[in-house]
Order: sequence, then C-alpha cells, then structure tokens
Amino acid sequence: MNATLVAVALSLVSAAAYASAAVAQARLAGRTAPGTGTLRLLGSGAWWSAVGLNAGGALLHVAALKYGPLTLVQPLGALTLVAAVPLGARAAGRRVSTTEWRGTLLTLLGLGALLMTAGGSAPHETLSMAEALVVGAGTVAVVTGLSRPGARPGLRHAAASGITSGVASALTQTLTVAVTDHTSGPLFSWRLVVVAVLVSAFAMGGLLLSQTAYRGGLGAPLAVVTLANPVAAAAIGLALLGERLQGGTISLVPALLGSAAAVRGVILLSRAQARTAPAADAVVAGPPPGAPSRVVIRSPRAALHQEHGHLRRIRAGRS
Repeated sequence: MNATLVAVALSLVSAAAYASAAVAQARLAGRTAPGTGTLRLLGSGAWWSAVGLNAGGALLHVAALKYGPLTLVQPLGALTLVAAVPLGARAAGRRVSTTEWRGTLLTLLGLGALLMTAGGSAPHETLSMAEALVVGAGTVAVVTGLSRPGARPGLRHAAASGITSGVASALTQTLTVAVTDHTSGPLFSWRLVVVAVLVSAFAMGGLLLSQTAYRGGLGAPLAVVTLANPVAAAAIGLALLGERLQGGTISLVPALLGSAAAVRGVILLSRAQARTAPAADAVVAGPPPGAPSRVVIRSPRAALHQEHGHLRRIRAGRS
C-alpha cells in the first residue's frame, strides 16, 4: 500500500481516538471544581480513560508520522474536531445542528485543499541536538507566556496545549525516523534521550493544559487546539526538517484558500457548540442546591386563602 495512504488511514483512526478523549475530558472538566489539583485527577477513573484514549491516539499518530511528513499528518488532526461534534452531541443527548454540519463541511473542504499541497514523501530528516534544544526552549517560553494569569485563560491554555502537542509530534517524528532508519545515526545516543524526555514532557503538558482549557466548554478550546497543533508542527517541518509544499509558490493559493475555509469551519463549530453549552449545562445541573425536590401546583383560590391566612397570623402576632 502507498505510504501516503497508510499515513492518512492511521491519522483518521488517531483523530477518532483523540476526539473521544476530548469529549471525555470535557465531561470530566464540567464535573470538576476549578481548584481541583492534579493529584485529585489522578484518582479519577474518567481521567485515566481519557489518558488511555489519548495514548492510543498518540501511538497511531506516531505510526502515521513514520509514513507521512508533518505537513500531511498534522492537518489531518483537525478531523478530531469534526469527530468530536457528533460524539459531543450524542453525549449531551441532542442532535447535531445545521451550523455544526456546515462547519464540518467547510473544515473538510479546507483540509482537502491543504492535503493537495502537502508533501507526499516519507520523512527522512531529523532534528539535531541543538535544534531540539532550541525548539524545546522556545516552546517553554511561549507556553509560559500563554499560561500567565489574565483574561480568557481557556483559549490561552488551549493554544498552549496545541503548540506543545504539535512540537511533541515534530520531536516524535525525529525519534521515529532515527529508530527505524539507522542511517540517521546510532540507535542510542544523548540526542535521542533528550528528544524522548522533551516528547514526554510536552505530551503530558499538552494533556494537562487541555484539561484546564475544557473547563469553559469543548467547542472553542478544542478549535484552538486543533488549529495551533498543525501550525506549530508544520512550522518546524518546513523550517528545520526540509519539508516542502508540492507545486512550489503556486501551491500557496489553494493552501491559503483551504486554510481560510478550515478556519471558517472551525469558527462555525465553535459558535454552535458555544450556543448549545448553556442549555446542556442547565440540563445537567438540574435544580440549584436547596431547591424543593417536588413541584406543588395549587389553584389561584387556594393560594389566595393561604396568603390571607398568613396576613391574619402576622396581625395577631402584632396585637
């Protein structure tokens, strides 16, 4: 089978696993108090289910990176958002809205245009020790800036999560190519040890950042994660790994049009899910604490009698 088709197939299954994990994380975040620490999450079975789904998606993603370049594999990660739409709607007990279907279609069309310009050859370049350290230091600086206290922490944490996950994918490709292609250097070296440590740190950091980002809802944060991830990975692939777009400068036109369509689709999906979130929260939340557990319906005459009796008791007490 063609290497590109293998990479696409693995990426599709990986996106489905990531989508299931995102829905599970969002449901867990909705049931978790804002001040809940990491140790409390570690004791939750739902948290470990999400971790398992993310791990499965990551393994499939690693396999896809063996057969396809970052500029091909990473844009397919946007299908996570497309898969999360029906999964999230089913979990919330509602139907997918027309706006969500429109956003899904635009996202798919945009991805199709991007994939037409992506490189189709299997990757062979790897990051050197110096390049890996520079990428790691730059990522830490950007994530630190995005994680500072301030307004809209959900979207900033989502951007930080997408960037760390994209960088982890780029570093993972270096590990995958180095381990399977012995011409790129020795199998065991300090370079690969450093890269493996960075991959583990960024992967776990991206998971924790996404968990905090989903506390405000699934739609907009997941959209930001979905866009930031391929942008970060493709930037590394184009700048440091020698990857190129097919067709040269002319391919920038469909790439830009595809990007615009994908961004528009993501915006529609985010707005639709943001509108449905309050209604879903109200259904899940139920009556407020201390509210009566049953509803008593009285006729207007009975209510008037009760009110007159209450007034008579007040007057008697004053006299």
